[in-house]
Amino acid sequence: MSATVYIVDDDDSFRAAIQRQLEQAGYRVVAYTSAEQVLQQRPNESEPGCILLDVRMPGLSGLELQSRLLEHGSSLPILFLSGYFDVSATVKAIKAGAEDFLIKPVESDDLLGAIERTLARHRSTLALQREFDDLRSRFASLTPRERQVFVLLVAGKTSKLVADELGTTVRTIKAHRKNVMEKMKAGSRAELVLMGERLGVGTRHD
Repeated sequence: MSATVYIVDDDDSFRAAIQRQLEQAGYRVVAYTSAEQVLQQRPNESEPGCILLDVRMPGLSGLELQSRLLEHGSSLPILFLSGYFDVSATVKAIKAGAEDFLIKPVESDDLLGAIERTLARHRSTLALQREFDDLRSRFASLTPRERQVFVLLVAGKTSKLVADELGTTVRTIKAHRKNVMEKMKAGSRAELVLMGERLGVGTRHD
């Protein structure tokens, strides 16, 4: 799967050199000259990627951009690059969720290794998000009655108890249950319960 590295650095020569290096390694690169530019032209978060972010820049600093992106709900992982070793900045960046904090000049192997590890985690995050989105889509495809049956089933109720609660017959509930299992693509009751837990619906009745 292709990936994009977003470079944010006000040093023209450094930015150009890193861009060449990453493009030669097979990455798509989008370069920004300032933190403000990132906020104006937001990165694409629906594909694998990461932000390679300088700490000290005119205007908004790298740490301030990290904070702004988090406020906007960004999930794109950030790798910090700095020409200075600053313990407080490093701690603040890592506590806020930065993947790594590298000091310039950084060895090519170290940089590429850090980027690939970061991208691997982001790919996993995106895969889980797509899986959850698909699960929500399947749940949304249920009719109102099927959703009621789903919730009661994952709460641990038998078909008879579900029928009693909904004021219908066991035969009807079994038909709804069959539809629920098919639409949710659940192979078993246990799998359906796990889906309910992921969706945050249904509470087990003792």
